[in-house]
Amino acid sequence: MVSVTHSHKTTLSSVPLSLLLQISLSLDLLLAQIYIASLLRPHRRLQMDGLPSGYRPNVGVCLINSDNQIFVASRLNVPGAWQMPQGGIEDNEEPRSAAIRELREETGIVSAEIIAEVPNWLTYDFPPAVKTKVNRLWGGEWHGQAQKWFLMRFTKDESEINLANGEADPEFAEWKWASPEEVVEQAVDYKRPTYEEVVRTFGPYFNVNGVPSKCKSSKW
Repeated sequence: MVSVTHSHKTTLSSVPLSLLLQISLSLDLLLAQIYIASLLRPHRRLQMDGLPSGYRPNVGVCLINSDNQIFVASRLNVPGAWQMPQGGIEDNEEPRSAAIRELREETGIVSAEIIAEVPNWLTYDFPPAVKTKVNRLWGGEWHGQAQKWFLMRFTKDESEINLANGEADPEFAEWKWASPEEVVEQAVDYKRPTYEEVVRTFGPYFNVNGVPSKCKSSKW
C-alpha cells in the first residue's frame, strides 16, 4: 500500500489583504528612500569633488555692497590683519550652506545673495607656527586649507552687521568696506595669493573706479 502525502502551498489568495497592503506600503517606502538617497549622493560628490588631500575643507565669502566694495574685518588675535569671512565646512554640509552659515556667525549678516563662485578649490599652506597651533586646536594634521569661494551681495543696511552677535565666539575687532587692492595688500602673507586669485576671478563685479573705504569697530 502506497501512502501519498499532500504538501500545503500558500498562494496569494490565501494571504490576508491587510497583510498584502502592509507589505506593499513598506516596499514603496523603501524604494522612495533609495531613490532620494540616489539623488543626494551624486550632489554631495559634485560639491566636494576635487578636494585636495591633506587640506582642511573651508569656505570663503567675498561680500560686496552697493558700491561694489568688499567687506573685510580685522582679527582680534592678529592686530592689523584684515580678512574676508571664512570658516570650516562641517560634516555633511555643502559648501554653499557653510558659506551662508559662516557669514552669519562671524558678521551677523543674513541678508546676502550668492551671485558667483570660484569653480575650483583654492589652497594655502600654514606657516610652521600657525600649523602647529591650528592642528592642536582642530585635532588634525592639515597642511593648510582648501577653500571654496563665493561672491555675495549685501542686500540690507549696515545696521545688520554685528561682529559680536552671539552666534559664535567673536573673531573680529572692527570691519570696513575696502577696494580689491586694499583687500589684497592688507591680507596676511600666506593668504595673499589666494586673495589675488579671488579678486581676479570676481573682478568683473567690482567697481573699477573704487570708493574710499570706511572703517567701523565692533566696540563703537
